[in-house]
Amino acid sequence: MTAAQVPAGPPGPVDFLLSGIGQLVTCDPALGEGPLGVVEGAAVAAAGGRVVYAGPERQLPDLELTDDLDAFGAGGRAVVPGFVDAHTHLVFAGDRADEFAARLRGVGYEEALAAGGGINRTVRDTRAAADAELEAAAARRLATALAFGTTTLEAKSGYGLTVGDERRCLEVLARVAAGSPAEVVPTFLGAHLIPEEFAGDRDGYLDLLVREMLPACAPLAEFVDAFCDRGALTVEESRRVLEAGAGHGLRTKLHANELGSTGGAMLAAELGCTSADHLLFCDEKEARALAAAGTVAVLLPGTSFLLRTGRAAPAQVLREAGTTMALGTDCNPGTCYSESMQLMVALACVHGGLTPEEAVLAATDGAARALGRGGRAGRLAPGAGCDLVVLAGRSYLDLAYHLGVNLAASVVKGGVVVAGEGAGP
Repeated sequence: MTAAQVPAGPPGPVDFLLSGIGQLVTCDPALGEGPLGVVEGAAVAAAGGRVVYAGPERQLPDLELTDDLDAFGAGGRAVVPGFVDAHTHLVFAGDRADEFAARLRGVGYEEALAAGGGINRTVRDTRAAADAELEAAAARRLATALAFGTTTLEAKSGYGLTVGDERRCLEVLARVAAGSPAEVVPTFLGAHLIPEEFAGDRDGYLDLLVREMLPACAPLAEFVDAFCDRGALTVEESRRVLEAGAGHGLRTKLHANELGSTGGAMLAAELGCTSADHLLFCDEKEARALAAAGTVAVLLPGTSFLLRTGRAAPAQVLREAGTTMALGTDCNPGTCYSESMQLMVALACVHGGLTPEEAVLAATDGAARALGRGGRAGRLAPGAGCDLVVLAGRSYLDLAYHLGVNLAASVVKGGVVVAGEGAGP
């Protein structure tokens, strides 16, 4: 047993014990084999929602147990950390299924946006929706994500684009988060694009965002984001928004280089953003700059796959630069309506060029780093949150191999079974 398996000062008696794990993915190389820290024949013990032991079951130490210990067996199945979804747009009304069908017939994404569709259409629908409608829809999406094994999830505003509607979306998100076992990380995205009513006055909207919207919304958010790309915000506009957000105590993220080499990746590196997301266009210089800045590259393979551009984020370039990679669903009504991180792992492999090990790591520890939760989420090691997924099969490779079904047999958040087998009513 390594010293890392027995932390100093565990938070009380063990109240959760999972034994009979055929293959445990810890995402901590110090605890097992390979980059995923795989342990065969393993057990996980937790106290107060935190892991106190993750390792071989035969080396499980004598631990003080609570009288109401929640103990069950994995039956030889594989266990992975709870998935962390590093990028979603959870709060919106309406859908754009017809636009998706039009894209399949050859209408481009930017063409639909220019015709009044795309994000602007969802903004109109979201503004018109009642709070209860927004809350119910977002809660359903979050529950679906949880059922598929996502235990920590980032969610953005960005479909309100007025002071009142942006704050309202973040308030809806806070209520949804309070009613779910999943941890929700809120991001303010008032800089999603310049709304239709400000089409001739970009500076006017940015003034409104910086002077009124940010003060109203910052107390409800942890991050500030901007869509720095063609048809959205320029590099200098994005810089203004992120610097203003940082002035309100928000950490920074950036939608970067999705539609072209538009300078977003270098801006994210320059500002030391926690993450740069999309990155379909990213050269060696940009990848090295992101790595040097410690900025996580959040890849969204569902979006690039469904846009059918034939392009994915350059995994080899990012890999050679040593850039930390993460995954997200980009769950949104226009370009990737999916809550499943399992699907993103598969697409990252078959469409995005990641190995299964890289994809699993990106969907757990890498994504946790993209949310400022490295070491707290996305891994099963002493001191981390006891968030895990008991898979239906015996190997993490099933995540890339066995498609079209939900492989999460049980989902555990903070040492409590919250979905699947063993979950309460």
